[in-house]
Amino acid sequence: MTNLIEIQQLKKYFPIYRGVLFRRHVGDVRAVDGVDLNIPQSKTLGLVGESGCGKSTLGRCILRLIEPTEGKIIFNGNDITFLKPKELRDHRRDMQIVFQDPQASLNPRMTAGKIIGEPLDVYKIGNRSDRSEKINELMEMVGLDPAMASRYPHEFSGGQKQRIGVARALALNPKFIVCDEPVSALDVSIQAQIVNLMQDLQKKLNLTYLFIAHDISVVRHISDWIAVMYLGRIVEYAPTEVFFANPCHPYTQVLLKSVPVPDPDAPAEYAPLQGDPPSPANPPSGCRFHTRCPNRFEPCDKIPPVPVLIENNHTVECHLHSKSGESD
Repeated sequence: MTNLIEIQQLKKYFPIYRGVLFRRHVGDVRAVDGVDLNIPQSKTLGLVGESGCGKSTLGRCILRLIEPTEGKIIFNGNDITFLKPKELRDHRRDMQIVFQDPQASLNPRMTAGKIIGEPLDVYKIGNRSDRSEKINELMEMVGLDPAMASRYPHEFSGGQKQRIGVARALALNPKFIVCDEPVSALDVSIQAQIVNLMQDLQKKLNLTYLFIAHDISVVRHISDWIAVMYLGRIVEYAPTEVFFANPCHPYTQVLLKSVPVPDPDAPAEYAPLQGDPPSPANPPSGCRFHTRCPNRFEPCDKIPPVPVLIENNHTVECHLHSKSGESD
């Protein structure tokens, strides 16, 4: 199995300053704090976790839309972590993003055709006739009528706007797309259509996805691998079948129990987490989840856990499965 993306100890800290005239650096928001992650080629990695855990920041760091603080981003065998803009330009054609809010991500002053064709203009691909033909092809590919190319974003429904965003992302024939909660702002019926569209496009164009979402049921449907993020760290990573068959991290177990079951007679398993998520500007010592973990014990608040291989490429960052936890 070949990895298209390899992330090694990636960190993104946002500095905190105080003072007006004499600004002092008093701390950092550790949005992404030492992430190791692989995304296999032509597969989908689902990334789940609470709001504010660093999912979107991680996705943007991979694309270099946000500059990382430390670590390595290896894309298709090339280290792109600290490439200069001119050197990065060629790689950007292979890396695209579909944003969460289709309304906010589309320029209201541009027609759908111009929005989809803008990447072609930026990279000066083809002449005007070639670009027009490509725009029509992309619109048909995502299920839109090419006759609607002259319409503006406000004339489309939410699902149609997201299809425009997907078409724009496909314009340069990318290898990798970050899907930053692409269906969370849509109706449930439309969510299924967009997810099915993205799966069809993946098979047809051999795409690799990082699919960021809150809804675990959606992630289960589309993902080949799943990673769980908590307070800037990846706490569990496994193939989808293994992940749902044997969730090991206490945080993962709570997330899965929170998924509604469409059966009124089924026993309720939901057990809400105690307390609020800690601040990424001041994360807890030891295991970051220990302040809310129902299974915490002595080393959890002192010793940071390290990723442990369970089985079948299944890793978990928890003292319950580590040698240090057992010995203590």
